[in-house]
Amino acid sequence: MYSESDLQDAVTAGILTPQTAQALRDHVATLRASPVVDEEHFRLLTGFNDIFVGIASVILLVAVGWLGNSLHLGADIHAPSPISGLLIAAVSWGLAEYFTRIRHMALPSILLLLGFVGGVGFGLMALMMLILPDAGERLVALSASGAALLTTFAAWLHWRRFMVPITVAAGATSAAGIALGLLLWAVPAAKDSLFWLLFVAGLAIFAFAMRWDMSDHARQTRRSDVAFWLHLAAAPMIAHSMFQIMGIFDSQIGIAKALTVIALYIAFGLVALAVDRRALLVSSLAYVLFALYALFQQAGAVELSAAFTALVIGSALLLLSALWHSARALAVNGLPDQWAGRLPYLA
Repeated sequence: MYSESDLQDAVTAGILTPQTAQALRDHVATLRASPVVDEEHFRLLTGFNDIFVGIASVILLVAVGWLGNSLHLGADIHAPSPISGLLIAAVSWGLAEYFTRIRHMALPSILLLLGFVGGVGFGLMALMMLILPDAGERLVALSASGAALLTTFAAWLHWRRFMVPITVAAGATSAAGIALGLLLWAVPAAKDSLFWLLFVAGLAIFAFAMRWDMSDHARQTRRSDVAFWLHLAAAPMIAHSMFQIMGIFDSQIGIAKALTVIALYIAFGLVALAVDRRALLVSSLAYVLFALYALFQQAGAVELSAAFTALVIGSALLLLSALWHSARALAVNGLPDQWAGRLPYLA
């Protein structure tokens, strides 16, 4: 399986002419009855060997982390060892030198990036707990912000070396952690508004994702892959924070609140159509299922409420998928020209 970025790389290398590459895109779009730009391509597998190497890499990293955790730096043998995370990061980088830089394997590259960034973050947090075992909340927030800063720098180094698209999303998430940590250090009372802060952070990452998207309207380069992962990072921060602020699971949901959830999901759908990204719809799906389930229960369909909910949502999402391009055309054409012109192409 070849991604759009692979096709563009072939054009850059002179293997394919731009005309041949475009003819291939047009042919695929004709077969699928959908423009390539609407497909949200991203490379996850280059073959079954990706799964094989991915499983082996995870097993190796778990073993390395387990062994590293047995090497304690302090007197508390039950505390997590920073050596564990740093060993995972080192092994992940070493494996990436072959499987990412030389073999260009998709799934192992993603897993090794997560192992590297996660290992650095875990190692730094464990080191902080070892150095400051009895730190107050403000010092913990400041230390966590420092750990996030170093993790973001590590993600940047990984990006400069391997250019794995998900790396930018990992770095953006770490950067959000820096901002939250500094804010909690400066204003400890801000922890009472944590979901609002996460919501703002999600909006910031969403805006960053749109910047990458708007630099590749046809979605034919690696920039589109970077934007995909950024949207995937931003969507749960936006959706979960918003619905948690509404207190969806705090008490029995009423008709008014259920209808509000459904209205928000429709609004998310319009945004998804406009920007041609489905992450918001997926991230908020559990909440609209819960709201619709509550509506059917209050309407008297107690025994079949789950079945009716699955039937309505499943049918609606499949219909939206089938008519995605037509619905997107309506959504984009309804926007001002200066906005519509900055969104991914309709065709």
